[in-house]
Amino acid sequence: MVRIVVTGACGKMGRAIVKLALEDPDLEIAGLVEAKGHSMTGRAHDLMGGRPPFVGDELSQALTGADVLVDFTEAGASMDHFRVAAGKSVAHVIGTTGLKEDDVRTIRETKGARVVISPNMSIGMNILFDLAQRVSSILGDAYDAEIVELHHRWKKDAPSGSALKIKDAVKAGQRTRAFTEVFGREGITGERKKDEIGVMSIRGGDIVGEHTLYFAGIGERLELTHKAWSRDNFARGALIAAKWLINQAPGVYSMKDVLGL
Repeated sequence: MVRIVVTGACGKMGRAIVKLALEDPDLEIAGLVEAKGHSMTGRAHDLMGGRPPFVGDELSQALTGADVLVDFTEAGASMDHFRVAAGKSVAHVIGTTGLKEDDVRTIRETKGARVVISPNMSIGMNILFDLAQRVSSILGDAYDAEIVELHHRWKKDAPSGSALKIKDAVKAGQRTRAFTEVFGREGITGERKKDEIGVMSIRGGDIVGEHTLYFAGIGERLELTHKAWSRDNFARGALIAAKWLINQAPGVYSMKDVLGL
């Protein structure tokens, strides 16, 4: 039995994680955490049917006796949570987007930490990351690579972490090529430069998440698209990662490691 603690437990992603965890016989919810001052603090989570653990705001206390922290909050909060979890030798699954390079470096340099980090925990999306690198390697510079991502109106960061990971996968497929990254275009930009890779963001409505990678050649175009219809696919991937992580040596892993890609 893997004992998990869920941060942001009353948010959209937190609720999806709690729901699926309750259905998994290999998981036990050891703690539910929300930000200080949250209206649910001290109360039973509605998905728990009145049973403990109640929603708290003290992460250190919630982590006592836990195996894995599952975290979909904001970048600053996730780093605070990481420090607490690492101090208690609790593994950490981070699905938060917007982590900076310095944040990831801090995590990597923390002795004994066991962490899975991915801007997108979806199994299908992580297969797209893998395909992006493979296809980029095969097609080379004869095809122009462009990425378009769509998300709901409430998303706070742009481009999405997943779009940036697709971009990095394309670049990894052609390591010797000096790509120029372009984020949006406006005005008289001139014709597209050969080594550009573009990332475009669209925000609106309640779109859960959609990403398309275009490889545009002369006379043909290859499109790799992933569409998310609910947050359950992200939650399911995070829980798979949590169960995988407890059997790993200290280190920083990705969903590629979890899925064996």
